[in-house]
Amino acid sequence: MSFPAERPRRLRRSERLRAMVRETHVTPANLIYPLFVAPGRGLRKEIGSLPGCFHLSVDEIAKEAREVESLGIAGVILFGLPEGKDPVGSQGYAEDGVVQQAVRAIRNETKDLLVMTDVCLCEYTSHGHCGVIANNEVLNDPTLDLLAQMAVSHAQAGAHIVAPSDMMDGRVAAIRKGLDGAGFMDIPILSYAAKYASAFYGPFREAADSAPQFGDRRGYQMDPANVREALREVRLDVEEGADMIMVKPALPYLDVIRAVREAVDRPVAAYNVSGEYAMVKAAAQRGWIDERRVVTETLTSIRRAGADAILTYRAKDFSRWTA
Repeated sequence: MSFPAERPRRLRRSERLRAMVRETHVTPANLIYPLFVAPGRGLRKEIGSLPGCFHLSVDEIAKEAREVESLGIAGVILFGLPEGKDPVGSQGYAEDGVVQQAVRAIRNETKDLLVMTDVCLCEYTSHGHCGVIANNEVLNDPTLDLLAQMAVSHAQAGAHIVAPSDMMDGRVAAIRKGLDGAGFMDIPILSYAAKYASAFYGPFREAADSAPQFGDRRGYQMDPANVREALREVRLDVEEGADMIMVKPALPYLDVIRAVREAVDRPVAAYNVSGEYAMVKAAAQRGWIDERRVVTETLTSIRRAGADAILTYRAKDFSRWTA
């Protein structure tokens, strides 16, 4: 038999050798851990559709943040469940809102952990939509002022990064103007620039109690069929002042992550969303898959596609596995 000139298998013969030539690496420093803060004290209630994730009161979320920091994870992103809701989501930008309280508590309990906040009204509005409503329509421009107020309130509480996820047109510019006007010129904006109207958000909507009370969000979140539109959204957000941009979800949109990575010079994040988490967790609980290997392969694929940072409910698990 003729001898092959090339034998790629030579570099796969041991784990040490494979590790030496590995092209893509995932570390805890690439990961951001989502947390859900709720009213009360001493609250640590597991979320049914997100096994291993919890609703946490402010005192408990500070403890959780200490553990997250000890694992070397880059940061957390906070989502709030307010004590009450109204049509304009006023608890979202209240000085004593649950997220604002949680930011202060986490900053007091950690040293280097990045504290990010989700900037969106859906968790705080009685109708569950991401903006102001009139005649069953989400109004873009009146929503921008409220989003800017929310971002400023988060910065005042001590947030390191604000992350608008609402998909209103012009919201990055409005938030940048609001932050700069309040003296927070150094606070970066991580924009959910390409956020799709996805079926993979179901468990999150239980966790954040944010399901819309009528209709859906396809009128402002992106059509899953579109890639060129995602690039347009990303470029607009960069022009408006976004410091980092995000693609959400991650796994069904790896091609979008790659296209965005090649199109812009900003750091790119991707959100490994609740539905992606829940499917893997359910299959693992039934013994159908090797959970650790699947999670590692998943996160590696997101990094390989071009994401610099990954928002994932697996941040703690992965960090423990790789310690």
